[in-house]
Amino acid sequence: MGAGTLGVVLTLGGCSEAVDPTESESWRGQYPEQYERWAQTETLEERVDMLAERPALVVLWGGSAYAKEFHSPRGHQFAVADVTHTLRTAQGEGDAACWSCKSPDAARLMAEQGENGFAAHQFAELGKEMGSAIGCADCHEPGSDTLRLARPFSQKAMAKIKQPFETQSLSMQGSQTCGQCHVTYYFQPEEENRVNIPWIFGNTADDIEKYYDTRGFYDWIHPVSGAFMVKARHPEFEHWSRSQHAKLDVGCVDCHMPANPDGEQAGVHDHKVRSALDNFDRACVRCHQSEERVATALAEAKSAIDAKREVVEALLVQAHYDAKAAQDGGADFDRVAGALMDIRHAQWRWDFATSSHGIHAHNPEEGLALLDKALEQVTLARAKLAIILNNLEVESVSYPDISTKAKAQQALQLDLDALTEQKKRYLETQVIPHWPKATSRGY
Repeated sequence: MGAGTLGVVLTLGGCSEAVDPTESESWRGQYPEQYERWAQTETLEERVDMLAERPALVVLWGGSAYAKEFHSPRGHQFAVADVTHTLRTAQGEGDAACWSCKSPDAARLMAEQGENGFAAHQFAELGKEMGSAIGCADCHEPGSDTLRLARPFSQKAMAKIKQPFETQSLSMQGSQTCGQCHVTYYFQPEEENRVNIPWIFGNTADDIEKYYDTRGFYDWIHPVSGAFMVKARHPEFEHWSRSQHAKLDVGCVDCHMPANPDGEQAGVHDHKVRSALDNFDRACVRCHQSEERVATALAEAKSAIDAKREVVEALLVQAHYDAKAAQDGGADFDRVAGALMDIRHAQWRWDFATSSHGIHAHNPEEGLALLDKALEQVTLARAKLAIILNNLEVESVSYPDISTKAKAQQALQLDLDALTEQKKRYLETQVIPHWPKATSRGY
């Protein structure tokens, strides 16, 4: 529970002591095995600096906070701390909606204040409330093993695609519970920048693009090309929902939280959420006989996606600078608008494919199809721009050296040292002395 709030009080496991259900510790007596395994997500602490591994991301996300810092995800225990410490949340002046999927305290505050009341705050204003990392109350009714969607925006999203939570099978409810956060979303500007899942027309990349284009929405304007960009954010549920696994009613829980097959804990799901291959003997063996064959197939799918991804990324970077050169050479916005829309659409599909964690496992066919379309669109954008450049007698385009993260950020005029020092001072003076321990776990 956050400081200075009463929250919801209930009794768990027959105890008379009043406890706060947002604190997973309060569930320990009634669900000891689940709690112990959930607590072990704190051992899943490794992460990768994705900007260092793929410097092109700095340019592609240039102008957005993602160009400052982007790491691969780690265990649920770190969700609150990682969003607190990332450069993307700066000195806390951004949107409170950034907390939406990081803590059961966010769901609690939405229930208390309403979605818009919650979102109307700045990020830092709610820091003292975030005492719990992703845990029991995010997925279960207080004091019960009954599943729930704790966040109103996820309830609305499932209704949009005509799959209301209450009418689904237990397996689908489990996947929707994961999917309340493992989806793409945006901050809705006319509604206090609250989280909205853009599934009005459906949840494919085409459907969501139609929604964004229809309402003229953009997340940011690219500082190099001037294109109006939209960001895909980890659309795992969307990809899985069209996969072979989904067609066989094999859901998120089956693979990432398999049940114990026998013994005293038979039927109890493993709450140390992690890679499905780590659970092969329990999760996969019912359908797959060879772990080696599965691992090889996944590696091949990942390699194919990565190879195509790298081609698309390189062309997108060039397209942004082609557009800049055209405008520097005298082209007005109307003249390059068609090419900029192609860049927007191509980068959207690239992002929808590659920002999804585990696309090579969840739905590699869709990932490759998205990249194929992105390749077609960015190629078209560059062809249009080549004609414009030729007509303007622009003889060459200057493409920056982005062989490292540092060089790419320098090309975007991002002063990472200054940003890091500002963040350090903010954390030392405002966060660490005053905010709950969960906001600095692992730092």
